[in-house]
Formats: sequence, C-alpha cells, structure tokens
Amino acid sequence: MGFLASPSALTAGWALLGLAGLVTVVLMLLPSHRLPLTRRRPGAVETGSGLKKIAGVATDTVDKVMRGRGGSLNTILDEAGVTTPAKDLIVIVGAAALASFAFGLVAGQPAIGLLLALMCPVVGRMLLSMLADRRRKVFGGQLDEVLQMMAGSLRAGYSLPQAVATISQEAAQPVSTEFARVTNEVRVGRSMMESLNDVAARMRNADFYWVTQAIGINREVGGNLADVLENVGKTIRQRSQMKRQVDALAADGRLSAIILMLLPFGVALVLFFLNPSYIMKLFTDPLGWIMLGAGVVMLTIGGFWMTKVINLKY
Repeated sequence: MGFLASPSALTAGWALLGLAGLVTVVLMLLPSHRLPLTRRRPGAVETGSGLKKIAGVATDTVDKVMRGRGGSLNTILDEAGVTTPAKDLIVIVGAAALASFAFGLVAGQPAIGLLLALMCPVVGRMLLSMLADRRRKVFGGQLDEVLQMMAGSLRAGYSLPQAVATISQEAAQPVSTEFARVTNEVRVGRSMMESLNDVAARMRNADFYWVTQAIGINREVGGNLADVLENVGKTIRQRSQMKRQVDALAADGRLSAIILMLLPFGVALVLFFLNPSYIMKLFTDPLGWIMLGAGVVMLTIGGFWMTKVINLKY
C-alpha cells in the first residue's frame, strides 16, 4: 500500500493510462478484419507503422491463446451482429481495464481503479447482450414483412432458395444479414433447414421457429407453401398485437422499476456535488465499503425481483 500512495504510483498511473489509450486508438485504426495484403496481392510487401505491427502481434497472440476457447464469445458476437473480431475485442477490453486501473492510480484511489478494471469485462458482456437483444427485437418486428415477401416471391414462381436470396438483397438489417448467411451456406452444400434452424436459434425467436417447422413439413408432405406462410404470418401478427397490448399495460411498472433502480445513484451524485466529504466516506472508510457492498446486494435482489414482476410471460 505504500507504493500505491507514493508519487511513483501517480507516474505509473499516467504511463498506464497513456499506454491503454494508445493501444485502443491503434486497434480502432487496425483493419484486422481484412485479409492480409500478401493474400490479396501475391508478391506485394506488407507495409505499415510500427504501432500497427505491435497491435497486430498483440491481437495474434490473443488469438493463439483463445483458440478453441472463445466459442461463447464468438456466439454472442454473432448474435449481436458485431463484426469486430473476438481477438481485437479482448485486447480493447483489456486496454479499457488497464486505463481504468491507471485512472484510479492517478486519482489516488487504487481500490476504485481496481474495481473499475474488474467491471470492464462485465460491462462489455452486458453491452453485447443488450445489442443482441435489440437485434432480436428488430428481427421479430420484421418477420411479418419477411413472410409476405417470401409468399409473394413463391407466388411469382421463385423457388424457396431464390426467395430467401431475394429477401437477403431487399430486406433491411438484420434480416438481410441472416438470410444472406443462409444463402451462402446453402450454396456451399449445407441443408436449407439446418441453416434456417440456426437462424431461429441465434435469434431466439419462437415465431421464426414456427416458420422453419412449417417449411420443413411442407417440404416433406407438399402443398402450397405460399398459403402456409401467409397463415403463419397472420398468426404472428395477432401475437404481435397482443404483445404490444401487454407491453403497454406493463409500461407503468417498468418505468417505476427504472426510477427506483436509478434513485440511489442520483442521490449519491447530488450528495457528491453538495457535500463531497460526506459521500466520499463510503469509499475511504471500511464501514462505508461494507455499506456499499450491502447496497449492491440489495439493489441486485431488488432489480431481479422487479424484473420478474414486469416481465410477463404469455
């Protein structure tokens, strides 16, 4: 603890802060999602600044360490529609954690810096989950229009793969991306039903799962697939209408939950500006640490409880 309170810790904090910022900026400028120049142009010499080469070595090292272990991370990236490679994302989160710890050293609060550094991976995972949930919600909202487009394409004489390819070109995101992926997988020999089932699992959409089941049954027993898709679309529209009614009725409880969860942080912020010495005792006194821990536990339990109350299943 003596080193953390010394001027050397302040110097180390500034150095780490600068290093973390430099790594983050270089990674954002590094086109690591592209193929190497030597593969795109045989015989060409790869050129670039030393910083970019260092960043490339760092991401390649992370890739070697995480090879075969990053299945869950790659899955959540696919679900969130994030095109940044997992290796780059890991290095960026590590740089953010390093910057958070350095900020704590510069501010003279190493404990808070360590806490912020540990929170960086958690916050990153939460952001990816939020992006994935938002993408699934948008996908579900586009499903009715997609079924109408598929039915129209089939009535116009298109085959099912051609109808899926048409949707991948004309629909909006994220439907176009998912259907383009299905089209590419079918072109390399994968079964259409397997690709569609993967989309349903990735989007976690029960309505689209019904669509895949309807398509599978139709491919086995025959019939007019356009009529089947129109009937499924009608059912989905009715379910969506009911869902919107339930969401409108639960909006009051959802707003109350948000206000109650944000109220402690708002009060703490007001006290920080009105009487900083009073609120900072929570971070400098052991009893304050205990009170903060108890508050976090109570907020977690309360948030979980209110989420279950307002999250209606039907």
